[in-house]
Amino acid sequence: MFSVIFPGQGSQMVGMGKEFYDKFDLVKKLFKEADDTLNFSMSKLILEGPKEELDLTANTQPAIFLISYSIYNVIRKEFNIDLSKAKYFAGHSLGEYSALSCAGYLNFSETIKILRIRGDAMQNSVPKGQGGMVAVLGSKVEIIEKILKDNEQNLSAQIANDNSEGQIVLSGKTDDLDKLIFILKKNSIKNIKLPVSAPFHSNLMNKATNIMNDELNKLNFNVGENKLISNVTANEISNTTELKELLIKQIENRVRWRESVINMINSDVNHFIEIGPGKVLSGLVKRISKEVKIDTINNQENIESLEI
Repeated sequence: MFSVIFPGQGSQMVGMGKEFYDKFDLVKKLFKEADDTLNFSMSKLILEGPKEELDLTANTQPAIFLISYSIYNVIRKEFNIDLSKAKYFAGHSLGEYSALSCAGYLNFSETIKILRIRGDAMQNSVPKGQGGMVAVLGSKVEIIEKILKDNEQNLSAQIANDNSEGQIVLSGKTDDLDKLIFILKKNSIKNIKLPVSAPFHSNLMNKATNIMNDELNKLNFNVGENKLISNVTANEISNTTELKELLIKQIENRVRWRESVINMINSDVNHFIEIGPGKVLSGLVKRISKEVKIDTINNQENIESLEI
């Protein structure tokens, strides 16, 4: 059995999806629909840059979704590969929106619009420079949770992403993260400050939660073709009401990617197909399990060699 997975922020690059844009009319149409929906040339930004602008969260989120959705539709419509046979669809943070849209829970234009709003709200939840994220390498979640608990009187930080064995990302205010880095170093725990300007997936995103609560409640989700796995619970989402609630919670809560992959494997998934720019998730899945098959699909050659 296989699962289809979609990447999150950090996978973007100028020129991503160009091969598909040049070769397939359906991709050109999706790029045009994105431009018309967002009222600016998202396609020009993706294909030509500048990188600094593409890296702005309000642009990155809809851009990565557009590429993932385009590749997914090329696989299905141009190569007649039936991805609806997947046991689960899942994505990392914004990738969860790619998953739900490709599985038919929300149409393309509604999804790209909501991701533009989401990206903007997350970017502006905290004044620039007042919050950030730190990657912790080679440690276990339990150890980091204990450090955070032991130091909760002096600093406030949260686990934002539990990505894989030995890769955890923390979010918090800049001052608190500086204190935490000192403690991690004292405990010989390797860490890297990430080049992001906001503390994603933490309670500092409260303003974004309020905005997304209002926006998501305006939408009517369809019953999709495939079952989704939630970032918040790492489990199967049972219905569209729960889906909406979990998408709202996702803004401030931990992305439980490691647990999500383990739970899918425990439900007989032995093949993961990553669709979208880069191969970040493929690398994470590899670290979680050496036993599963992984395909990364971001060019035509990848599609031609795909076997399901």
